[in-house]
Amino acid sequence: MVQKAKILLVDDRPENLLALEAILSALDQTLVRASSGEEALKALLTDDFAVILLDVQMPGMDGFETAAHIKRRERTRDIPIIFLTAINHGPHHTFRGYAAGAVDYISKPFDPWVLRAKVNVFVDLYQKNVRLAEQARLLGEGLDGELGDPGASRQLLPELSDLLASVEEQADALARDVAENGGPAVVSGVGRLERRIAGLRRALDALDPVGSATSSGVE
Repeated sequence: MVQKAKILLVDDRPENLLALEAILSALDQTLVRASSGEEALKALLTDDFAVILLDVQMPGMDGFETAAHIKRRERTRDIPIIFLTAINHGPHHTFRGYAAGAVDYISKPFDPWVLRAKVNVFVDLYQKNVRLAEQARLLGEGLDGELGDPGASRQLLPELSDLLASVEEQADALARDVAENGGPAVVSGVGRLERRIAGLRRALDALDPVGSATSSGVE
């Protein structure tokens, strides 16, 4: 069963949060409320989120400042941010949003279908990334077991190689999706995962150089 993704909704007006929950409830994910930038940053200390919907105009810490804090933190810098604003903004205002790290910028009133579709893209990317990371972790543990016992049977190696090939294929597909829809922050996160998978492949090839040569077409 795929674990539900968490979506952070940040707006100082309760009626706006209710509207967002009504729109996004069809995605069947976990919706987390924050009524200020400070509350949002507190939620981000402990939970992982697939995407953040962030109101621009809030008293105290506004959306731009909140986004700046999010992007400065190692733990949260790669979380996609969609800015929501009621301001009739010009190009400069929009540029400020993208400069703050937003992957999208939506004006109110927005089309519920469009917003839900955009959020669903990031939920799907997040869940694929989580599954790939878990598979990479399990592969890493399998490789560690092989390395820790030089005399262990090599029967596990073909299974690990097949599983890793599947992970590599999924990572390639995810990278293509991200290149089209993910924005720079998500691309960076997937890039790190791809490098980890490449490291696992090198470690597996080092354990079974004969198998790696055969799979490469070397006799």
